[in-house]
Amino acid sequence: MSHVVLLGDSIFDNRVYVSPEPDVRDQLQTRLGSDWRVTLLATDGHVTADVRRRQLQRMPKDATHLVISVGGNDALGHASILGERAGSVAEAVERLAQAQSSFAAVYSDMTDAVIQLGIPSAVCTIYDANYPEPQRRLVVTALTLFNDVITRTAFSRGLPLIDLRLICNDPADYANPIEPSAQGGDKIAAAVAAMVRGDMTGRLVSSVWV
Repeated sequence: MSHVVLLGDSIFDNRVYVSPEPDVRDQLQTRLGSDWRVTLLATDGHVTADVRRRQLQRMPKDATHLVISVGGNDALGHASILGERAGSVAEAVERLAQAQSSFAAVYSDMTDAVIQLGIPSAVCTIYDANYPEPQRRLVVTALTLFNDVITRTAFSRGLPLIDLRLICNDPADYANPIEPSAQGGDKIAAAVAAMVRGDMTGRLVSSVWV
């Protein structure tokens, strides 16, 4: 039996935000069917470092596929930068660059720890979220720095990438500004199911050569 393990934060661990509707884990299990097992290790509120320090310690020995969606809470931890005063654009960019550099170190370490397990793995970008304007514009722009880290890490290590920015593209995909609704969760589950099965029929699939 194939066994998918979901790692990360509330993008996968969204039950509290959608109950009594199904969460991402249940939606993925339904899509994959009885020949597959789905385990949720992702935990609402966890940051990237928690994947390595806490979630990987509970990895089932029979896991065959890993999917990781994490980084949003790391970005939230640096959100105060957007409200800080700066003497110049260069000063503001430098603060954002420091946040990106800090995230890159942690995300790289986490990804390498996952790869060392020798289990086929994929990572997800941080989606754009559903804040009202003009806040959304600022958040989406700042998130490009974190998503650049995720995409570079995935591409440099040959990992599949699920781009949640393109998947959760409807306000109804969100239960609140930062959590997936049942509709959004089902779209995420559909993408994960297609990826682990290798079924890309009717999907936009890109290749990155490095």
